[in-house]
Order: sequence, then C-alpha cells, then structure tokens
Amino acid sequence: MNMKELQFGLEVETLCDRVKAAKAVQSVVGGNIEHEGGTYDCYSVTDLRGRKWKIVRDSSLSNVPASRQAEVVSPILHYEDIPQFQEVIRALRNAKARVDGTCGIHCHVSAEHFNGRQLANLAKIFYKQEELIIHAFGVSHHRLQNYTRPLSDDFIREIETKKPQTKDELNTIWYGYHNTNPQHYDHSRYRTVNFHNVWYRGTVEFRFLEGSLHSGKIRAGLSLCLALAAKAINSKCASSKKRAYDPASAKYDFRVFLISSLKLNGDEFKNVRKHLLANMPGDSAWKHGRPQRAEA
Repeated sequence: MNMKELQFGLEVETLCDRVKAAKAVQSVVGGNIEHEGGTYDCYSVTDLRGRKWKIVRDSSLSNVPASRQAEVVSPILHYEDIPQFQEVIRALRNAKARVDGTCGIHCHVSAEHFNGRQLANLAKIFYKQEELIIHAFGVSHHRLQNYTRPLSDDFIREIETKKPQTKDELNTIWYGYHNTNPQHYDHSRYRTVNFHNVWYRGTVEFRFLEGSLHSGKIRAGLSLCLALAAKAINSKCASSKKRAYDPASAKYDFRVFLISSLKLNGDEFKNVRKHLLANMPGDSAWKHGRPQRAEA
C-alpha cells in the first residue's frame, strides 16, 4: 500500500464568520453554498465535482462568539487533491480567518485497508515515536490534558499481550468490552490517535495537529499521517518500545524516522521534512551534534 493510495479527510478549526468561510471555500472549489442549519449551524459547499464541503460551528472554539466558530470539514479526498486543499486554506486566510490555542486540525485516514493487526501496528509505531511527534508539532499542554491525550500505556500493553488480528478483537481492547454501538462523543476519542472512529466512522483520526492556516505545514502534517498509516499497513509487525525524547538528538532521530522508516525522502518531500523538523532541537545530520574542528 502506497500512502498516495489512501483516502483521507481533514477538519480545520478556524475563527471566522461561517458565511465568509463558505465563500472562501467556494472561491476555490466552485459550486453552490447552502445554509443547512441544524445543531452545528452548517453551511455547505457542493463543489463542481459533486463533493460536499461543510463549515460548522464548534463550541470548543471558546474564545470567540458562536458566529465566528468555523470548522471546515472536507469531503473524502485523494492525494492529488492536496494542492486544491492548500488553495482552500490560503483562501480562508485571505478571508481573515485566524487560529488561536483553542484550534486544532484533525486528519481522518480511511480504515478500509486495515485489519486488526495493522491497526495494532499503527498504535505501536505511533506510541514508540509519540514523544518526538508531540514535540515536533508543539502540542500544547492544555490539549494533551484534554482533547489530545497520549495513547494509553495500558492500551499498548493489552495489544502486546493479546496480539489482535481482527478489528473486533482490537475493539474489545480499545473500549475494554466489545462495543457494538459506538457513540459520537465516546470519551475514548480524545487521544493523539483516535481508534474509536474506526468503528464509529470508518476512519483512523489523528488529532495531534495544532491549529494552523499555513498550507505547507498542514500538508506536512497530512503527509506524516498518511505515511504512518501506510507503514502500519505494510509492516508484518512493529515495536512499541518507547523512544525517549532527547533534545540533543531529537532533530536527528526524527529525520531518520521520516526518511528511513516512513520513506518521506527525496525532493518531493523536502518541504515536508523542513516543516516537520522546524521545531526540533539538535542537528539533523549529526546525532550528537556537529563535530568541532580541531584547531591547527
């Protein structure tokens, strides 16, 4: 499975009048705007390809009035749609949308190609690198305590012990019982990687991306999510041994993971690597720092 074959969707939380946000989306994708209303006061844009983009209210964006809470929800997208999605982000920024510490980005990757073992692989791969990823994205303390909690140590231990092969077996490990009727706001969803959505919506949800209207940074975060998913699907097994975060070698360690393990190498992913490594201390080329030249 190539990461470029995976379907995905994005939810981008912004602070913007929803009508203005809908017009910004329409300016890129074309089509018609409709005010659907409802609980989330939804405005939808049906684009020229018949896909529906939604702009909805999100009460977690608590620093602005309800009229300026605008979460932009994409339709199902494919890899070739990324440039257009980046244009949508630029249009939102031009429409004076902004983000603050209450905003996040959620990336949904289709769970269609995963079985229980491959989902367990994803949990273990992410858990092993979780501290590096959290530092790379600068996930706030508030979000780590509330909406983006790290994966549970107990969850990973149960995976290692029971070695699930099917989604049903993983379901029992995730919930602590066999949950045949998952509800939207189940408390288990607020993790860096939300496996609850596998059974509620048919996707794996990555929740560790901080709010942003920088199209390059969003593409970088999306690329990491897709690469993690592809790695998990293609791997026969995975290690969950936690990698300790070392500021002295963090940039080097993360770069090696991106290139050697996730195959985010070459010129195509040069900017992706640049954004993913920007917050990491250390030297990307030297694990223990660049050697000092001896004086003559």
